[in-house]
Amino acid sequence: MVGEEGAFVLGWDEVLTEEELSMTLKVLCMSEEEFREYKEQDGWEDDSEEEENSTLSNEALSRLKAPCKKLLYDSVLLTLESYGADLKAEQDLLNNKEAYEKLSRREQQALHVRYGQKRILHQLLELVQ
Repeated sequence: MVGEEGAFVLGWDEVLTEEELSMTLKVLCMSEEEFREYKEQDGWEDDSEEEENSTLSNEALSRLKAPCKKLLYDSVLLTLESYGADLKAEQDLLNNKEAYEKLSRREQQALHVRYGQKRILHQLLELVQ
């Protein structure tokens, strides 16, 4: 469901891998009985038109059902824990000109990427609280 990399792609305004995330949330939030029925009915390809036409914009994420929000929230927390430093530490390093300039060009670029990723993840936390 998630693809080869096992990750979802989030942007500032929406989920870029929305089909994969929608399907994953739908399946993971089903009861065992619902999953069995869904599988028996070949529901994998026969989603309703409403679901097919919906996008997982930030607004739509904030309106997800509580179990899906909880699953996303917990997943984001786990992802954030995998980073070596928190968002504030990255922000402090970006704001400390002397420390920032001591970093190699590659380290500076990595810092910007990590910081951007963490900001998006924190935004998602706020949306699904």
